[in-house]
Amino acid sequence: MIKLDKVKWGFIGCGEVTEKKSGPAFSMIHNSEVVAVMSRDAEKAASYARRNNIPRWYNDAQLLIGDEDVNAIYIATPPSSHATFAIMAMKAGKPVYIEKPMAATYEDCARINRISKETGIPCFVAYYRRYLPYFQKVKDIVGLGEIGHVINVQIRFAAPPRDLDYNNKNLPWRVQADIAGGGYFYDLAPHQLDLLQEMFGCILEAEGYKSNRGGLYEAEDTVSACFKFESGLPGSGSWCFVSHESAKEDRIEIIGDKGMVSFSVFTYDPITLHTERGTESILPQNPPYVQLPLIQAVVEHLQGKSICTCDGLSATTTNWVMDRILNKL
Repeated sequence: MIKLDKVKWGFIGCGEVTEKKSGPAFSMIHNSEVVAVMSRDAEKAASYARRNNIPRWYNDAQLLIGDEDVNAIYIATPPSSHATFAIMAMKAGKPVYIEKPMAATYEDCARINRISKETGIPCFVAYYRRYLPYFQKVKDIVGLGEIGHVINVQIRFAAPPRDLDYNNKNLPWRVQADIAGGGYFYDLAPHQLDLLQEMFGCILEAEGYKSNRGGLYEAEDTVSACFKFESGLPGSGSWCFVSHESAKEDRIEIIGDKGMVSFSVFTYDPITLHTERGTESILPQNPPYVQLPLIQAVVEHLQGKSICTCDGLSATTTNWVMDRILNKL
C-alpha cells in the first residue's frame, strides 16, 4: 500500500498539455510538487524546467524514474509510449498518472493493469472531465431524474481539418496511428466515451465503421458507431474531422422520457436542459487549470486520505470500446 507524505512528481514529457491543462496544478496542491522533468529534447526539457522553477531536468526517462527524489510519475507523451514508461515506473515502485488515452491499444492497457496488480503500485489516467463542475452538473441532472428514464444517448462531433493536417511531410503525431493509436478519433473520443461510461456504466457492445474521406493522412477521419451499455441503454456516435467550418459540432444528447439534456465536451457551451418547464441554459464554471480537481484526488489517494477511482481499470474500458469501433479487436 503506497502512502506518501509528500508527492514529488517527475514529468515524462513536457508538451502543450502540461503547460495549459495540468503542469501548474501539481504544485497548487498541498504537499505536492514537481521536482524533475524529462524530454528527449534536452533543450526543451531545460527550458521547461527553467520557466517553471523545476529543480532538475533529464533527456532520458530511465534517469528520471531512477531519481531518488521522485516518488510519482506523470506520463505526458504520445500514447504509443505510455505502456513502456508506466511499466518502467511501476516496476521501480513509483505510482503513475497517465495522459489519456491510457495507451495506443486495449492490449497495452491490459499490460499496464497486470503490472499494477503484480507490483501493488497504483495507476491513474487523466480523464479529468469526470471531476469538472460542468460535467458533474450534467451527471446530477441525469441522476436526479430531471429528464426521467434515460432511453438513448447520441454523440455528434464535426470539425474542419487543422492547418498542420495539410502538411503531409510533417503530419501531427495525433494522425499517425502507430503513435496515437488512430487518428483524431483516438485522441478526442476517449473523453466523450469515458464521461458516458462514468454516468451509465460500462459499454459491453460496440461496433463501428471508419473511413478516410479527406485524404489528408492515412488514419481514419470519419467514424460512425453504435454501442450498448451494461444496463441495455443504446447509444450512437458520429465523428468527422474533415468537415466544413459551417458543420462544426460538439454535442452529446442524453434523451429521457421526460426531457433531454445536451452539452459539449470540448467547447464548454452552456448545458441545455429541455423539460416540461421549458428550456434552461446552465453554465457551471470550471477551474483555470482543468486537471486540478483530478490531480488533487490522485494526490490525496497517494497520501492515504481518500480513494481516486479514475484508475487504469476504469480507463481500459474506453480503449476497448474504441478498438472495437475501429475494428482493431
